[in-house]
Amino acid sequence: MLAILLQVTDSVLNTAAALTVKANPSIEHTSLLGLLFKGGWLMVPIALLLLIAIYVFIERFITINRANQSDEKFMSVVKDHISNGNIAAAKSFCRGFNNPIAKVIEKGIDRIGKPIKDIERNMENVAKLELYKMERWLNILAIVAGIAPMFGFLGTIAGMLKLFDEVSVSQVLNIGTIAGGINVKMVTSAAGLIVGIFAFVCYNSLNSMIDRVVNKIESASFEFVDLLQEPTH
Repeated sequence: MLAILLQVTDSVLNTAAALTVKANPSIEHTSLLGLLFKGGWLMVPIALLLLIAIYVFIERFITINRANQSDEKFMSVVKDHISNGNIAAAKSFCRGFNNPIAKVIEKGIDRIGKPIKDIERNMENVAKLELYKMERWLNILAIVAGIAPMFGFLGTIAGMLKLFDEVSVSQVLNIGTIAGGINVKMVTSAAGLIVGIFAFVCYNSLNSMIDRVVNKIESASFEFVDLLQEPTH
């Protein structure tokens, strides 16, 4: 009796082992680059959008960061020159700085002697022009942030339609094949979302940098206008 039980147990274990092997076939590991290539032709525009976003971010970051650099004693020196009546020295000092703050103040110095409202209006016009220069191409990042995920979803939907079309033609429902196909087709969605998030973060980071420059311009402008309105002794 014991021998029979041992034989039955051994048979059950062998059957379970065979089922385990069939249910868990060896998994083929795919490299990240290979997985990206499997995403289909829509990975090409997503990759191009990523390159565009990187280029725009680097170019704008350098430009805005340069505009944000200013001497802490800039306004003090300008005030000293104007208080001493040395307008030419104040203008020459501003020309030595290639940033929006210096250009706005230089325009104000150039209009000294005219009504305060006219001076403020001229300075505001220069500030708007400098702001436009800093914001140039930023809309590209906003477009990439919106379009990249759409390309990703489009690639996934197209892949799913193709996969189910193949299943309907072959009339064979293989769960493993379907799961593997879905896994590959989701690559485009993941890639599109990653590119979109990257562009969105870059866009908001650059806007934050621009806001800091604008605050510096406004602060310097207020100081300059206050200086012009100080009573002369």
